[in-house]
Amino acid sequence: MYHRILLAYNGSPEGRAVLHQGTQLAQLCQAEVCLLAVVGIPTGLTMAETVVTPEMTDALEAPARRTLEEGAKDIVALGLAVQTRIEFGEPVERIGAVAREYGADLIVVGHRHRGTLARWWGGSVGKSLLGQIPCDLLVALDNQEGAGQS
Repeated sequence: MYHRILLAYNGSPEGRAVLHQGTQLAQLCQAEVCLLAVVGIPTGLTMAETVVTPEMTDALEAPARRTLEEGAKDIVALGLAVQTRIEFGEPVERIGAVAREYGADLIVVGHRHRGTLARWWGGSVGKSLLGQIPCDLLVALDNQEGAGQS
């Protein structure tokens, strides 16, 4: 069914749900996994039209690199092949571009519960991806978040 699964991962509780559900599917399908972290350039830098130097990107990349290494260890421990990637920019655009380049059959993203204003202001990565991707999309929910809610 799925041969290449792209996991958009950031180490958050929502990201852990992506890792868990995405790797379960990858095991069932015997699929390859690409673990992707998208690092946003801080708005203040882009608004100030600051030149983003290699030192700045290194400082932004280091935490993402550690998060990916952690996630990749979990995936390898399950006997799956995994590659990791860090991209800089807008998450929707970068996830879509990597999915096309990687030849993903499935993209797995997390869902963060936010208020109406926050969702209006920041948008929804999953919803925004729908019209731009060449494959299926799974939105993984953090089961801990929904516990006790009806």
